[in-house]
Amino acid sequence: MNKFLKEFKDRGYFYQCTSEDELSHLLDKEKINGYIGFDCTAESLHVGSLLQIMCLRLLQKHGHKPIVLLGGGTTRIGDPSGKDKTRKILSEKEIDKNIKNIEKILKIFLENKNPKTKPVFVNNYSWLKSLNYISFLRDIGRHFTINKMLTFESVKTRLEREQSLSYMEFNYMILQAYDFLELNKKKNCKLQIGGSDQWGNIVNGVDLIKRYSDKHTYGLTTPLITLASGVKMGKTEAGAIWLDKNFLSPYDYWQFWRNTDDRDVVKFLKIFTDLEIHEIDNLKNENINKLKILLANKATEMLHGKRASQNSEEAAKEAFSGNYLGSNLPTVKIKSKDFNKHINIIDLIIMSKLESSKSEIRRLLKGKAIKVNDKLINDEKLIINNEQLKVNYLKLSIGKKRHIKIEII
Repeated sequence: MNKFLKEFKDRGYFYQCTSEDELSHLLDKEKINGYIGFDCTAESLHVGSLLQIMCLRLLQKHGHKPIVLLGGGTTRIGDPSGKDKTRKILSEKEIDKNIKNIEKILKIFLENKNPKTKPVFVNNYSWLKSLNYISFLRDIGRHFTINKMLTFESVKTRLEREQSLSYMEFNYMILQAYDFLELNKKKNCKLQIGGSDQWGNIVNGVDLIKRYSDKHTYGLTTPLITLASGVKMGKTEAGAIWLDKNFLSPYDYWQFWRNTDDRDVVKFLKIFTDLEIHEIDNLKNENINKLKILLANKATEMLHGKRASQNSEEAAKEAFSGNYLGSNLPTVKIKSKDFNKHINIIDLIIMSKLESSKSEIRRLLKGKAIKVNDKLINDEKLIINNEQLKVNYLKLSIGKKRHIKIEII
């Protein structure tokens, strides 16, 4: 088996492949261009996109060139895969802003110096914006049958639930297939990688290229990553685990990985770090907490750098040691005129953005989950004043895992 495909499988990335033996032979014979598409519905990607990013890194590792397709055109429609309702349509200005920020995030993960493997970034709006509808129906639409399109899971699920599926969304699969055709023509792209929910769309693209130009291309999908608890990867009570530090601090990102379920740690070391498989296999008998810290350090280092990773580990130690003035704890700055040194505990928590619901904060207070400077707080009418401040700081904790330093400026 080809080395790229073998590692793809060993790391747990593999789910389906259109013609595995043919693809393996091709990858042994030459270095190819392969692409993954990213919707631009938000200003940042979250950890749910990380598996696809790791696939791009693996392509580079084995000498292949990754093409990153940013869906400036298809984001204007919305992919129905895995969705139970029509997505909000964004303005062109919002989409352009999202594209720029997502490209910046992806460049952190991908190696940009080697010209042979340097990623190519493309925006499908560049070819979709000028499509002639009649010509598109005649040249591309004729290769698709409604019968087959109705069999795709993304369509069937919505129809079975009697949830509306707009004609606009129904066209998404044709446009994604057309993206593959355009990349094949313009960039000699021979491989598309995507999540398992994209299988139908990817097969459409492979079939379209074969019918349109008689060229052979391939599709490869990754499994849906779920936590041992059964929850979808990236979904937490606190919200999405963003890859942009403006939306989620390096410390909180580190903590997300540090809090991985014991049953997921080895699996995630294989999927979400660059540690070699044999290294991970040799670590299986290590203390589970050491492995969790290793996972957190490696994952955080990849996105935020080694110093941020080390600072986050140190901050976690400080938080649990009771050193509430630790320099590495995430800091929230509050202006003294807003704080005025006589602020209710509930209002302080809301200002800190650790929680946004007053009723939830009251529930946490009753459940003995909130501390100020490591002292338990259960009085919802407590006024924070000079007694809680040490110089201009105080430490606010919710549960065992969320700690911040509030600085009054």
